[in-house]
Formats: sequence, structure tokens, C-alpha cells
Amino acid sequence: MLFERLLMVDSKKIWHEEGLRIRPFQSTDQVAVKHLILTGLVEHWGFLDTTLNPDLDDISTAYRDGIFLVAVAGNPAEAGNQIVGTGALIPEDEGLIRIVRMSVDKNFRRKGIGRRILSELCDIAKKCGYKQIALETTETWEEAIHFYQQNGFQMRGNRDGDMHFLLDI
Repeated sequence: MLFERLLMVDSKKIWHEEGLRIRPFQSTDQVAVKHLILTGLVEHWGFLDTTLNPDLDDISTAYRDGIFLVAVAGNPAEAGNQIVGTGALIPEDEGLIRIVRMSVDKNFRRKGIGRRILSELCDIAKKCGYKQIALETTETWEEAIHFYQQNGFQMRGNRDGDMHFLLDI
């Protein structure tokens, strides 16, 4: 299990800056995380096919072999903290891991949160001994394509409307 290999990492927070922290998903995050991701999909597509996202019904189970990170805005000592971003890693093959479920609340975009989540995911993958990170997005999601290319991912192909990217780490 990937998360077990990360016990050396502080499980309360992986990264922290004034007003924002990135930490592993907790079961109490379930409703907020599902809402954040599905809202982002509706914003992009204009509709939602709920049958296409079964992993979001039980994130703890769906990502038990990987790690799911959340970005939380607010002071941890106060109520009112808000999950504003997500990203996850799922192992694929020896040396290859995949990033999925990258999402940032529209009110928090262009503030470096997505870049910070991506950076943490890449660091975790490297610490766990992976050599490559794969990800995909749809060819119409130009902002995402540009974001991944800016962060070093190389396009490796386009299949059925999905852009496939790879990063050597």
C-alpha cells in the first residue's frame, strides 16, 4: 500500500503555509471532496453523468492502494476550514504511478494551489521509488493541458479524445 510507505511523512499535514495546508484525505472529507470534484466537472462540461464517477462514492476504499491529498484553506484551530483542492496517486505498474482527481475550487484557482498539490504528489511518487508519473485529461480541457505542460509533463499521445502525459522523475 502506497500510504504505508509514506508513514515517514507527517500524516496530519504534508505541506503547510499560512492559511493553506495539504494533507491526506480523511473520511470526514468525503462529502466536501465529492462536491468539489463534481462541481468542477459540471463547470467544464455543463452537465454531469453520475455513473462515470463511482470512485467518489467511497474515496477511502477507491484509493486505498494510493494516496489522496486535499488542500484545506483556513486556520486549523478554527471552524470554517474549506477543502479547496484535491489530487491523488494510484499505482499502475512497476515504476509507474498515475495522478488522478486533480481539482481546485474555482474561487481558489490561479493561486498556486494546483501547482502545490501536483508538486507534493510528484515528491511522494519519487520518495516511493516511482520513475514515471502518468496522467490524462480530455483534449478540450485546454487549461489543464497547459498546466501539465508548464509543470514538465510531456504529451505522449491522444486517444479517443484523451490527452496522455508522462513525467520522468
